[in-house]
Amino acid sequence: MKIKKGFVLRSICGQNVISGEGLEQVNFSKLVTLNETATYLWKEVQDKEFTAQTLADLMTDRYEVTAERALADAQALCDQWVEMGLAEA
Repeated sequence: MKIKKGFVLRSICGQNVISGEGLEQVNFSKLVTLNETATYLWKEVQDKEFTAQTLADLMTDRYEVTAERALADAQALCDQWVEMGLAEA
């Protein structure tokens, strides 16, 4: 999986948001707000190939969370990013 080209993380009024930039994302007319954990994960995997397991490993390294919970949350986040068109498998 990889984050699609043309999406950038910005801080707007204290919120971390993803916005589309450039011709590749001409049909993306929304902002996606990320919480602290999703922002951390986005920054870590931007411009890299990753899997739900990659995100889960990052979460267990940084936060006090079980491996099972981290993997479930990471898979849900990956699914959301794909569904929103932010990432591709």
